[in-house]
Amino acid sequence: MNAGSGRQSFPGISSDRNRDMKKEKDKKKPWGGRFTGALSGTAERISASVHFDARLWRQDIRGSMAHAKMLARIGILSERELADILAGLADIGREIEQGAFRFSDSLEDVHMNIESALTERIGDAGRKLHTARSRNDQVALDMRLYIRDEAAGVRGLLAALVGTLTDLAEKNIDLIMPGYTHLQIAQPVRFSHHMLAYAWGLLRDMERLDAAVRACGQMPLGAGALAGLNYPVDREFVREELGFDGIVPNSMDAVSDRDFMLDFLHFASVCGVRLSRFCEELVLWSSAEFGFIRLGDSVTTGSSIMPQKRNPDIAELIRGKSGRLVGDLVALLTVLKGLPMTYNRDLQEDKERLFDAVDTIRLALSGMIEMLSTMELRGDAMKNAVYGNFSTATDIADYLARKGVPFRKSHEIVGRIVRSCEERGTDFFSLTAEDLREFSPDFGDDIAEMLDPERSVDRKASVGSTSRKEVLGQIERIRRILT
Repeated sequence: MNAGSGRQSFPGISSDRNRDMKKEKDKKKPWGGRFTGALSGTAERISASVHFDARLWRQDIRGSMAHAKMLARIGILSERELADILAGLADIGREIEQGAFRFSDSLEDVHMNIESALTERIGDAGRKLHTARSRNDQVALDMRLYIRDEAAGVRGLLAALVGTLTDLAEKNIDLIMPGYTHLQIAQPVRFSHHMLAYAWGLLRDMERLDAAVRACGQMPLGAGALAGLNYPVDREFVREELGFDGIVPNSMDAVSDRDFMLDFLHFASVCGVRLSRFCEELVLWSSAEFGFIRLGDSVTTGSSIMPQKRNPDIAELIRGKSGRLVGDLVALLTVLKGLPMTYNRDLQEDKERLFDAVDTIRLALSGMIEMLSTMELRGDAMKNAVYGNFSTATDIADYLARKGVPFRKSHEIVGRIVRSCEERGTDFFSLTAEDLREFSPDFGDDIAEMLDPERSVDRKASVGSTSRKEVLGQIERIRRILT
C-alpha cells in the first residue's frame, strides 16, 4: 500500500513496451492466431488493464481453482493435471503476496498474466485451464468475489463508526446544544441525539451495503463468452465451491450485468454524502464563531504563513472525497447507458471506478472514526448558544396552546414577544411572568420552567425525540443491532 493513499500498488508490473519485442508479445495474445499484424504502442496502452486489475489476483486464483476442480469432475482434466494446476496457482499466489511476481502490461490483464505464468511452469495442463471459460464470465466472477471480500472490511468500519457515535452519545447524554434548521438556531436538543441521527443514517448505509453484497450472490461462471458452453459444465459444483447463493440463469445477462457494481457504488456515494454533511458540521463547530468542539492534533493542520491557524483539513478532505464517490457512480452509469448486449470492451472501465470507491469509502470511514475519537467537546459554548437565540419559542407557543389558545394565535403571540425582545436587546430568559402577561393574560407563574432550554429537551414526549428516556432507548436499540 502507498502510505497515506489507501490505494494498492503493484511494483511488479512491467511497463516494458519496446517495439523490438512486439512480435514476441503478440504471440502471447490469447487471440493472436487470427492476426498477422501487431498492435500499435497506443493500442497496447489503451488495452492494458493489469496496472489496475492486478488487485483481483486473489479472486482470479480462487475462481480458477474452483473451475479447475470442476473440469476434473467432468473429465477434462486428469487428477495429475488438476494437482499441477492447483499447486501452480498456489505458488503464483504466494509470489504475488510477497511482491515477487512480475506482471506484464503486454499480457493485458490479471487473468492472462496468471494463466501465462501457470502455463510456463506446468506446460499443457496450464493451457487446458481456460477450457469451458471466457474472460467475459471470468471477470464477471472475479468482480463479484471482490465486492464480497471488500464489503466485509467496509462493513466493519461502518459498525466501528456507529459504535463510536453511540459511545459519544452515552458518555455525553446530558450535554445540551442548539438544534438547527436553515442553519439557524431552532430548538434545544441533546448532543447525544444529534450524534445518533448520524448513527441511524449509517445503519441504513450498512443495509445498502448488505444489499449490494446480496446482489453479488449469483454465480456467472459457466456462461462462456455469451451463449453458454459446448461442455457439460457443473455450474452447481462451482457455485457451492465458491459460496454463492445461486447461478445466473441467463448466459447473456451473466456477462453483461454490472448492476451489482452499481449497487455498491450507490452505497458508497450515499454514505460519502452523509459523511460530507457530518464533516461540514464538524468544520462549522470547530470554528471560532461556533467553538463547540476542538478537533485533535492528529486530524488538523496548520498554515504555512499564519502561525495561529488550526485547520480541519481531514474533515474538509473527507467532504471533498464525497465528490469522487458520486463521480464513480455517475461514471459507471454513463459507461453502461449506451451498451448493447452483451460484453463490450467499454466494461474495462468499470474496475477503476469500483476500486476507487472501495479505497475512498474505507479511507473516509477511518478518518471519521479518528476525528470523533479524538474530538474535545466544548459544552459551555453549546449551552451559551442554546440561551442565545430564543430557542424555547416553540415551548412557549405550546404552553399557550395547552392553556386553550389556538396554536396559530399562540404562534403569533410568541412572535411578537421575540420581536419586542430584539428591539430592546434582551432575550426570553430575563422576562418575568408579569412581563409576558403584557402579551397574553394566559401566562402563569409556571412559565419560568417553560423558558428554560435545559428543561425543554425532557418535555419532548414523542417517540424518537430528544428526551433523555428516548435517547437512552435509541442507544440500547443501536447496541442490539451492532451485536
